[in-house]
Amino acid sequence: MATSNGPHLVAVAEPIAASRSPLRLRMARTADGNHLDGGWWPQSRDLAVELADLVDHFPRTLGRVVRALVSPPDWDAVPRVVRVGGRSVKVGAFPRDDTHLIHLTTSDRTLLHVLVVPPGFTPDQGEEALLAAATSGNAHSGTELLREVTEHPDVDPMDHWSDDGGAWWGSGRLAPSYRVGERGR
Repeated sequence: MATSNGPHLVAVAEPIAASRSPLRLRMARTADGNHLDGGWWPQSRDLAVELADLVDHFPRTLGRVVRALVSPPDWDAVPRVVRVGGRSVKVGAFPRDDTHLIHLTTSDRTLLHVLVVPPGFTPDQGEEALLAAATSGNAHSGTELLREVTEHPDVDPMDHWSDDGGAWWGSGRLAPSYRVGERGR
């Protein structure tokens, strides 16, 4: 739980409990042509606690998070500043927005667009959303991606592939089981 001074001005995150699950963050390997740079699946709607966990465990190769711009409907309260490990992270909010995104600015001024997966998602939904957000070439907005995951909960790859059982094409080719198929064939 976080404590705040004043009307949500500064939130001081208490030390993260050892009983928490590891950070659920998956980032794309490249930024080329991606609508999203990755996905984050917080464990609660307490932004101060979750942002502190994200900042503490954010991959060092991506930089140090100095600012976060959030979608207010994802959180119970949105403080203006979150103190993490002796430093402050500025927090802003998109006005009247429900994009399910957090924009993270790093110390080298890199801007990352990260999907916020609702904490109440099932393990299958959460993992599917993280994977889709971090997949190279993703083109969905955060809202579209979450809608797709909740409306089509079956994430079994066999649902998306067709395999006619035919012969393999030989060396250098993919086996039929790995070909992308079309639904309804």
